[in-house]
Amino acid sequence: MPSATIVHAAAFAVGALVGGGVVSAVSARRQHQLPAVAVPGKAHVPSQPVVDVKPGGVTQISAQVASRVSVLPPVLNENPGPVSDQLARIAYVAGYDRRLRHPAWTAEHLTLASLGKSTLVSGPTKDERGDRQNSQFTEDQSIPAMFRAKLQDYFRSGYDRGHMVPAADCKISQAAMNETFLLTNIAPQVGVGFNRHYWAYVEDWCRRLTSTFADVYVFTIPLYLPKLESDGKWRITHEVIGSPPNVSVPTHFAKVVLTSRPSSPSTPDVREISTGAFVLPNAVIPDEAKLESFVVPIEAVEKAAGLTLFSDAIKQQSKHICKTTKCEVIVRRFDDAQKNSQTRKAISGPR
Repeated sequence: MPSATIVHAAAFAVGALVGGGVVSAVSARRQHQLPAVAVPGKAHVPSQPVVDVKPGGVTQISAQVASRVSVLPPVLNENPGPVSDQLARIAYVAGYDRRLRHPAWTAEHLTLASLGKSTLVSGPTKDERGDRQNSQFTEDQSIPAMFRAKLQDYFRSGYDRGHMVPAADCKISQAAMNETFLLTNIAPQVGVGFNRHYWAYVEDWCRRLTSTFADVYVFTIPLYLPKLESDGKWRITHEVIGSPPNVSVPTHFAKVVLTSRPSSPSTPDVREISTGAFVLPNAVIPDEAKLESFVVPIEAVEKAAGLTLFSDAIKQQSKHICKTTKCEVIVRRFDDAQKNSQTRKAISGPR
């Protein structure tokens, strides 16, 4: 389970030695040393907090502030919102957007060990590993019913229930995989040509980074980006699905990665940090599209999403991920392979 620090702050950050100096030191679930990663959406916390986030997403306004807010009725002692539900799972953390009814961001820490590929660490047995065929999409009961995405919202919507944290990243246990099927980890995605194809290739690329880097952090962020209309004005237009319409359909999705590895065998405590951001439209993308064609500055994603992902020091001292490894997807028809597997099982029958 995540450490108390991660549960309390919904943080996804640990310390790292960059240029010989300690940037930050926060205890992580696996006790790794990694670059300082700011908590998305979290600004500087004053020594005397003016708000206090309580369990269940209730945010109390301090008496000092409430006494100066004359517009609030005397009986109202809670901040009406917006509330960002900080979710700490077995294999990832996330922030849920109650208005859009999908994650505002998700963050995960990938290693060879977490993916069950390390020869140095004994991973789960075949029986212990998660199997997506044993998982079902589920409404998240931790979210108040009026703000919760529901299974019915996706029924005949024309969109896939797209994982923000992929199920394939969470095979460490069935419980971890089941948590990826909570609707608080889901956003509407175009199916054929995107969720089942190019987006899946990008997810696979993120996993393959663990063969080159000791630690891989992956942020997945739904975006709503403006489009230039024929009248010369920029507008953000997006579909809303559900009955009544509840769940917003992002126009784009971002993958932001931060990787870490020793800069050299002789200096294992000095880390080489690489970062990169990719923004993909929620639309059909040809298999032959180059991953580097979707590269954007990290600041562009932060500005569009209203998040602060990395410190300025990390951005300035890191190398671009496409300079330290190949930014190249491998085309694999994951959905076809899954269908073929299910067909073979159906033909062979139960064993």
